[in-house]
Amino acid sequence: MSRLRAAALALGCTAAALTLTATTAHAAPGDTQNVCASQLTPAGWVDVQWWNDISCSSTFSPNKKQIKQIAGLPIGTTLTVCASTYQPAGWVQLSSFYNSSCNYSAVPSFNNNAWQIKRVS
Repeated sequence: MSRLRAAALALGCTAAALTLTATTAHAAPGDTQNVCASQLTPAGWVDVQWWNDISCSSTFSPNKKQIKQIAGLPIGTTLTVCASTYQPAGWVQLSSFYNSSCNYSAVPSFNNNAWQIKRVS
């Protein structure tokens, strides 16, 4: 019985990973997706919101995030993004501030946790 459970879990994880990869590969600039915090934010994407969700079955709090595809956005575009990912290449930081949607730590504070960024190249 435990082998069957382990096989089902492995198959489910593989399917979830393939779904995320396939979905992010076909996303248009500016598209958003909701993913569990355990998944790394892919290159060309940034975190824009964090929250708790039982579907991610993690004890980490918060455990779910919304990511936005920024690859392909036109020069001059400005966005508010969470500071939980690196500042993307070709973008400059215009400001840093606190945003309640970007509490990505289990011990939140009122310190700056978001940036306004602008695409320059």
